[in-house]
Parts: sequence; C-alpha cells; structure tokens
Amino acid sequence: MDFKQLRSYAAVVKYKSFTVAAEKLGISQPTISTHIRLLEEELDSQLVTRTAKNFEITPRGWEFYECAQNILKLRDDLVTGWNGNEPKVIRLGVSTIPSAYILPEALPGFEKQHEDVCFEISQGDSQDIIDAVQKGSYDIGLVGMKTQDDSLEFRQFYQDHMALITPAAEPYLSMQSQEPAPLKELLKKPVILREQGSGSGESAKLFLERMGISQEDLSVTARMNDQESIKNLVAGGLGISIISEKAIQSDLDAGRLLKFELPGELSGRQFYIIHQKGCILKSYVEEFVNYLSQYYQ
Repeated sequence: MDFKQLRSYAAVVKYKSFTVAAEKLGISQPTISTHIRLLEEELDSQLVTRTAKNFEITPRGWEFYECAQNILKLRDDLVTGWNGNEPKVIRLGVSTIPSAYILPEALPGFEKQHEDVCFEISQGDSQDIIDAVQKGSYDIGLVGMKTQDDSLEFRQFYQDHMALITPAAEPYLSMQSQEPAPLKELLKKPVILREQGSGSGESAKLFLERMGISQEDLSVTARMNDQESIKNLVAGGLGISIISEKAIQSDLDAGRLLKFELPGELSGRQFYIIHQKGCILKSYVEEFVNYLSQYYQ
C-alpha cells in the first residue's frame, strides 16, 4: 500500500462517497475505486460494502480507517516538522568566476526576497565542485565546464566569453591597433595558464585547439590556480594569458591590462548550475536555481 491509497480510503470514509472523495482529492472516481480495491486485495479483507442504494464501512474497514488516519498524520507531521523547523540552508559549491563575479552580482537580490534562506558557500575549481556535487557534499554547484557524467544534471545559465590579455605596454599597445588581432603572433609570447580542472583552463585549451595550436607549442611560463594572481603577473609583464572577460573589466578600466578580442565563434563558454540527476531539490533551492537562470536570461 502507499500514501495515495491511504488518502483515497480516508476520503471515502470521511465523505461517505467515492464521487465526493474523488472531487476533494482532484483525481478520477475510477482511480479511487482502484485504490480501494488494491487495499482490499493486499489486506485480504473487505473494507467497504457498496450497492446501488447503500454505502457501508465494514468492521475491518473502521479498524483500518483508524490505522490509516494515524499513518497519514505521522506522515504529515513529519513533513511539516521537517520542512517547517529546519533552517533553510543552501550548500553551494562554486568555481572561480561564479565565486568572484557572478554571486556578488546576483545574490543580494535573492537574499532580499528570501531573508530566511542562508548559504554555505565553498570555492574550488570546476572539477573539484563537480566531484563534490556528485558525492552529495553540496546541494548545487556553479561551474564553468561540462562533463559526461550521467549522474549529474547540467543547466546552462550564463554565457561568457574568453579574451586574451596582455600588459598595457609595448609592443602590445602597437599591436592592439591591428585588424584583425594578431593572435598567432601574440601566442608566441610567454603564456600563463590556469591549472588542470579549471573551467577557464579548459575553455582556453579548447580555443587553442580550434586555432590549431597545441599547448605544447606555447612558451608556458607558469600555471596557476588563482585568477587574480594571473592578472597581476600579466600586468607586471611576466606574459600573456587567456581569461574570462567577466574577470577583467575593472583591470581594463584601470589601465592595467589590454584585451584582445577572440573570434566570436571560438571564444564562447557556458556556466552551468549542476545537481545530482533525479534528486528532488528543496523548494527554496529550486527557487534559487530559477532565480539565477532568470537573472541572466
């Protein structure tokens, strides 16, 4: 037996009518009849006696009604207590760009609408977050790469672009006026790359592959897991890098860096909201997922 069958039976007894019970529960009368029949078969007892003129609950039917009422009350009390008294906490794992640039932009608006919800936020590279969501360490994750993991659902929510950045100095100042941008010449310079597991690093790798350039052909001067450090080293003249446009606007405004546009069809990247496939997200977690998707539509 299941809760739907118990609710159908309890409604039939309460309203003394299959028709009214069906209307109150918002299901069809044949469904009600099926639920009662399945209960009677499982219990090997007649619960209801119904003729063209009479409707009666059998003695075993009244006994079972009391049991059904108790079971349904326990279930309802559990759900009410669980959802009503539990603190509304969203365990959120985020990669570098969402942590530094997306959440500060989007989160204040959600918190104004949901003052009873709080966040536990952890930051790591995209692969770390994907692994942790798969293990159940976070309710949801925000990452900049997609894997073929069948146990996870990836929902695209933000479109970003990659850009090539250089120091705001010669010879790059002179090269910036060239059309199109001399990308292959620029990529002969020392390059600073993100570490493996980073969504930005994977996007840069994909861009280079589309350009027909192998990372082995580059003069890689450093690999780092901190995007701010990469920008500071580029600004200091250590080399160039390929980085998210979302991360560089303030540096461009301050005149610390130069940006070289990458071809549009090669530079796009997606950010994803991820969670375990088939899991039922708590209502306030689903509200946050929907809010974030709509914020960046």
